[in-house]
Amino acid sequence: MSTEGGTKAVVAALSANLGIGVTKFAAYALTGASSMLAEAIHSVADSGNQLLLLLGARKARQEATPEHPFGFSRYRYFYAFVVAVVLFTLGGCFALYEAWHKWQHPEPIESWQWVPIAVLVIGMVLEGLSFRTAMRESNKIRGNVGWGRFIRRSRSPELPVILLEDFGALVGLAFALVGIAMTLITGNGRWDAFGTAMIGALLVCIALVLARETREMLLGESATPEDVARIRAALAEGGYPDVIHLRTSHLGPEDILVAAKVAARPDETLAEVAARTDGAEALIRAAVPAVRLIFIEPDVRHGA
Repeated sequence: MSTEGGTKAVVAALSANLGIGVTKFAAYALTGASSMLAEAIHSVADSGNQLLLLLGARKARQEATPEHPFGFSRYRYFYAFVVAVVLFTLGGCFALYEAWHKWQHPEPIESWQWVPIAVLVIGMVLEGLSFRTAMRESNKIRGNVGWGRFIRRSRSPELPVILLEDFGALVGLAFALVGIAMTLITGNGRWDAFGTAMIGALLVCIALVLARETREMLLGESATPEDVARIRAALAEGGYPDVIHLRTSHLGPEDILVAAKVAARPDETLAEVAARTDGAEALIRAAVPAVRLIFIEPDVRHGA
């Protein structure tokens, strides 16, 4: 997948978070509602995360160096992992602390009572638009795969991160809306604390999911089963139907390394093997454009 779709989703999410974050802080200043503060910090964390994703995409475009011969594509994975850490610490843990504090010292919302309701509704509209953009860009590459499987199997970090963040933002806004509405109806500030606690728990769960997925990317995931099948088919078409072993690894979302040991006939000349290998490499790149580095080792299968 190219970075264009992921970047578009990141920019849409950043615009929504910057727009609504300021109004959330203003609503908190007017009402003192802890749910509004938790949501404001949530917007700050999300905005910072989206800037990190854009920074990672920029750094990943650096040319390879002698010290980093495979390039810098994994910067995108690294910054996606940092996003999970930021979401956990700045977003989730802060919200849980604020919920605990407000549970111990509940306060009703006595001034500007309907301001937070209006802010939350506007926020849900903006986040919904951002979420729709992320879904539209994801649908271009998702195919018939379910959303959960798409997030687990995606080798590009931006879209899964934005999908989870936007989904979490919408659910978090709903929690805040319930907490503040019940506080206004009952006059009991513990409903506000409850909404804040739910926001914190939600952010921690999303951060743990993101950390797990980006950890796998950082460790070096293989190409998808579909891409591996295409690589095997290209090898067979190129004259190597007998693959002794095949290893693939994503150095980055659009940067796959392929290492294959293939069976050659013992009576072939070096020139024949070299020509067939060059042809197989061209077929692999045509079948899977993300493949950048290919190492094919012809060998004679023992016992053949």
